[in-house]
Amino acid sequence: MKKYSSLKEIQTLVSQKQLTLPDLLAYYFKQIKNNEHLNAFNEVFFYSAEVQADVVQKKIEEGTQGKLAGMIIGIKDNICYKDHIVTASSKMLDGFVSPYSSTVVQRLLQEDAIIIGRLNCDEFAMGGSNETSYFGAVGNAVNPELVPGGSSGGSAVAVQADMCLAALGTDTGGSVRQPAAFCGQIGLKPTYGRISRYGVIAYASSFDQVGPITSSVEDAALLLQVLAGADDHDSTVSSLSVPDYPAHLNSSKKQKIAVLKETIDSEALDPEIKAAILKSIEELKAKGHAVEYVSFDLLDYLVPAYYILTTAEASSNLSRYDGVHYGHRNTEAKSLNELYKLSRAEGFGDEVKRRILLGTFVLSAGYYDAYYQKAQQVRRLIREKLDVLFEDYDLILSPVAPTPAFKIGDNMQDPLVMYMADIFTVLPSLSGNPAIALPLGNNESGLPLSIQFIAKHFEEDQLLAFSHAFLS
Repeated sequence: MKKYSSLKEIQTLVSQKQLTLPDLLAYYFKQIKNNEHLNAFNEVFFYSAEVQADVVQKKIEEGTQGKLAGMIIGIKDNICYKDHIVTASSKMLDGFVSPYSSTVVQRLLQEDAIIIGRLNCDEFAMGGSNETSYFGAVGNAVNPELVPGGSSGGSAVAVQADMCLAALGTDTGGSVRQPAAFCGQIGLKPTYGRISRYGVIAYASSFDQVGPITSSVEDAALLLQVLAGADDHDSTVSSLSVPDYPAHLNSSKKQKIAVLKETIDSEALDPEIKAAILKSIEELKAKGHAVEYVSFDLLDYLVPAYYILTTAEASSNLSRYDGVHYGHRNTEAKSLNELYKLSRAEGFGDEVKRRILLGTFVLSAGYYDAYYQKAQQVRRLIREKLDVLFEDYDLILSPVAPTPAFKIGDNMQDPLVMYMADIFTVLPSLSGNPAIALPLGNNESGLPLSIQFIAKHFEEDQLLAFSHAFLS
């Protein structure tokens, strides 16, 4: 069975009775087995996926199937699915069975998607390489000695290695886009508030956003259409109507694009990525798009502001994991205070502990004004500066990551090096804008390269239509 790159392709074959969903599922199970060495899956949902495949196959035969019938999809291991284990790839939640489903899972199932398993990620989505997982690092399918990016590394590799058609990740500061870039896939971070976060284990609540990783823009558009929209369980979700994203894909509108000069001129940017992006800029101009370089002088403040704010929110969000309410519990503690300390010390990995400590520090008396409040002010300046740019431009162009995929273990000893890998992805995370990572071919070593486009708030339809034309 060949690799399928879009749902439309699968649905056509199923409708022609050349393929059945149980057979397709069996193929993906075999692919997962053949790629066990990549460690992309924390668990495969053999039983529930087979049951769902049989149900959806019958619906197809009766003509009552939903929009996603035929889509075999994996979910990041921080997205709740009722009666299934969810751990956020942490010892803290090892074996925890979710009592309810997240809104995104409910919407997938309502449209007859088949959820094949939960995918490895950095612990509590904290990491940029998928090396902090309690279940071990994930390998890149291009070269298993390289990282797949993080935190949604398992999601990107599952699609890259043909273990499922699509996957859901979560993007806090680039955790969908950077893995998609390292694995040669399409990674979409929607506008903050476009998709419900209900049932998604929180890292930083004012940043977290669910996003799809796919091989085609069509599938990204369809998934966004299904997942987006108001939700009574999440008050931060926008009540704006959801466009028919797939119907808007064939727009041929010429765009006015701003290139962030400081990102292209950055000393950290790999020369081959820079060359590929510059070539793309010339091709965009040749196609009739207006492309201009603009200055964004706040680039040096992006990563510090991002890490101050997200670690502060992580400190608050992860305080619930105390060994009492739920989560890993130490069995030898002699007092309540000792129970808290030992349970959290044993349950959390080093990177999560580091971020909790950083967040607790910046929120503490005497430092709140100097760090947290100042970072909030910088965030406001960043948002305002982007809003001004979008008065004159339709899209903003930048790299996704400063380098292609790097070796497992290379950056783990220096957290600052790892944090700086987010330098280009945190901009739309701080401002809440939608952004997409698109593949840009490979470098001389065969490693995937990528480019990022950012759009105005809630203009994913324009972003997806442009992306569709860009890759055509």
